[in-house]
Amino acid sequence: MKMRSTSSFPGVLSIVLVIANYAVAQEHPAVTAQANTVYVGVDGKCEAAPDTALIQFNLSVQEGKAHVAYEHASRDAEQVREILRANGVDPKAANLGFFSTQPVYDWKSPTRKQVAVRVTTDVTLKLKDFSKVGSITEQLTDAKIGESVSLNYVLDNPDDAKSKAVEDAYRRARASADVLAHASGRALGELSYASVDTFESPRPVPRMSRPMAMRAEAYAPAPTEEFTPQNVTVTAHVNALFNLK
Repeated sequence: MKMRSTSSFPGVLSIVLVIANYAVAQEHPAVTAQANTVYVGVDGKCEAAPDTALIQFNLSVQEGKAHVAYEHASRDAEQVREILRANGVDPKAANLGFFSTQPVYDWKSPTRKQVAVRVTTDVTLKLKDFSKVGSITEQLTDAKIGESVSLNYVLDNPDDAKSKAVEDAYRRARASADVLAHASGRALGELSYASVDTFESPRPVPRMSRPMAMRAEAYAPAPTEEFTPQNVTVTAHVNALFNLK
C-alpha cells in the first residue's frame, strides 16, 4: 500500500507501509522490504546566510602578434592587481581557472590567413568582506578589462547547513512514519535503515555586462548598498525504514 501526504508535512513525501514480505518499490532497489516495517522518503532543507561573495571575470585580449597580446594581457593583469591592492585585498587571493592562446584567422581568405592572436584567462575572487564587493566590481567594470563581471553569494563551507538539512529531513521522516503507524493501530519502533542525499542550491546573481555598466559618481552608493544577499538553500533527501511495534 502506497500513500502520499500533501498537507500534513511539507516537502516531497512518500510512505510505503510493508505488511508482507515483498520488495519495496523499484525506485528504491537497495532496500529489501521486511514485514512490519514502514518506509518513508522525505525532503528537508536549511536556509543559511552566505559567507562568501564570489566574483568572476575574464581577461581577454586580441592583438596582431603573440608577444603583443601577452604584453597587453600582462598590463590588464597588473591593473587587476592594483585594483585589489587599492581595496585591501591580496592579489594572491584571486585564482586563475584557465589560460588559453588561440590564433585568429581570416576565414574569408582562401588560405585561411592568421590575422591575430587571442589570449584569454578567467579569474575567480572570494571575498569574506561584503563591503568591498561594490567598489571592486565597479572598478573592474570601469577598467574595461574583461567582457563581463559576475557576482554570486555562496557558502564557502556548507557542511553545517547540510547537517541541519539532514536533521530536518529525518525529523519529518520520523514524524510522518509515526502518524502512519498510529493510523494503522501500531507504534513506531527503531530505525532499521536510512540513506541520505544532500544538494546545495545557490541563487546566482545575473551577469553584469560591461556595455550596460554605468560609472557611479563619488556620491552615488554602490548597486549592492544596503541590500542583503540571498540565502543559500541546502536540501537533503532522507529515505528511512522503521520497524513497527
